[in-house]
Amino acid sequence: MRLVIARCSVDYAGRLTAHLPSAPRLILIKADGSVSIHADDRAYKPLNWMSPPCTLKEGDGDVWTVVNKAGEKLIITMEEVLHDSSHELGVDPGLIKDGVEAHLQELLADRIETLGDGWTLIRREYPTAIGPVDILCRDADGGTVAVELKRRGEIDGVEQLTRYLELLNRDPHLAPVKGIFAAQEIKPQARVLATDRGIGCVVLDYDALRGIEDDKLRLF
Repeated sequence: MRLVIARCSVDYAGRLTAHLPSAPRLILIKADGSVSIHADDRAYKPLNWMSPPCTLKEGDGDVWTVVNKAGEKLIITMEEVLHDSSHELGVDPGLIKDGVEAHLQELLADRIETLGDGWTLIRREYPTAIGPVDILCRDADGGTVAVELKRRGEIDGVEQLTRYLELLNRDPHLAPVKGIFAAQEIKPQARVLATDRGIGCVVLDYDALRGIEDDKLRLF
């Protein structure tokens, strides 16, 4: 990971345009190819960002240009660099889910037909180079579907699923892979972003899943 603190202005050119006037900001360039611009507020949320895969070119005149595969651009005009350092973080062991989220994954995997008649489970915690996909399954037509589960569905979860889909769709044995963002509650902004990226949204009732009777061993 590369950390750059600089006085800079930022312009985004893509499906819309946006401008951040000159100010001191933190720029994160991560090993997965993402670039994000942060202020000293807004908690973890960036002011602007470019999701992977994208390329960063540090051009002449202190202008950095980040371009994604859709041709969208993030243009960072550097005025003064206050700090620039790189750190090797290695492979992250991943998030240990809390009891509710882990149980939600277990319940949905066991009742994958909740997502649709004829759906079948491939695997829970399907491994990728950037972490495990919560659930990988097949729909009634045999198509591969990656499911990301959250208790509360926010933009970060959609971004996470987007990165998984990018990797999974490089595998000819799985592609094309669709995405489902499933949560007990999905924030409106997350739903808009997911819909824009062709990702389906499913609101899950944890209590209803937990209360389904297990009839696998019943004869009547």
